[in-house]
Amino acid sequence: MTKIHPLAYVDSKAKLGENVVVEPFTTIYGDVEIGDNTWIGPNATIFSDTKIGNNCKVFPGAVLGAVSQDLKYKGEKTFVEIGNNTAIRECVTIHKATSDKWVTKVGENCLIMAYAHLAHDVWVGDHCIIANSAGIAGHVQIEDYVTIEGMVGIQQFVKVGAYSFIAATSAIRKDVPPYVRASRFGEDPCVFVGVNTIGLRRKGFDDEAVKNIEDIYRILYVKNKNFSRGIKEVLDTLPHSAYRDIILNFIKESEVGVIRGLI
Repeated sequence: MTKIHPLAYVDSKAKLGENVVVEPFTTIYGDVEIGDNTWIGPNATIFSDTKIGNNCKVFPGAVLGAVSQDLKYKGEKTFVEIGNNTAIRECVTIHKATSDKWVTKVGENCLIMAYAHLAHDVWVGDHCIIANSAGIAGHVQIEDYVTIEGMVGIQQFVKVGAYSFIAATSAIRKDVPPYVRASRFGEDPCVFVGVNTIGLRRKGFDDEAVKNIEDIYRILYVKNKNFSRGIKEVLDTLPHSAYRDIILNFIKESEVGVIRGLI
């Protein structure tokens, strides 16, 4: 049974599923969809054209679906989508897309911690953690199983590869390849500091897979300071694997360049 507190405002055009709870002083506008068993905490604001999945939690002060801060946004009808089993913590802001992607979206089983900001046209995959006060600028793409620690800033159009880990207070200005650890180092905004070995093992990667990934990045970042030579050596010396294809394709397809390694 859905429960709407009498001190909450829910527009008559909003669609709420079964067993939804809406706490006091929350505002839900029209053209909002909220899935079954989702809890909307007090003082949250959910603007039109926002869709929230099943079994989600939206904590106090969160603002979902506000219009983009992009000065090029002209009022086109765009959307925000939140996947199933995702928690949006206190005072998170997630903005509508522009005509670039038309939807800002967060996948399933994600945790977006307090005061994080996801700008227009951001796409976050499944099973991601974005920690407190992270700022994700427009058009950023974050693949599955990424962990981003607190106070990280990610520049527009950057892509973060799957299973990567970004250390706190890092500034991300270039793409972060999959399976790696990236961190601020000295005066550098963010560099490759190794493979996310612990995270991979926790997520079920076996010893052979981890070694394969480590061998690839050892050639790319330790033996070579030039990606062209490194890619050639990987292709010439290491056996074919799915991980090799994923890593090399990510680097080859990067439009803004890839983070460098330690000097």
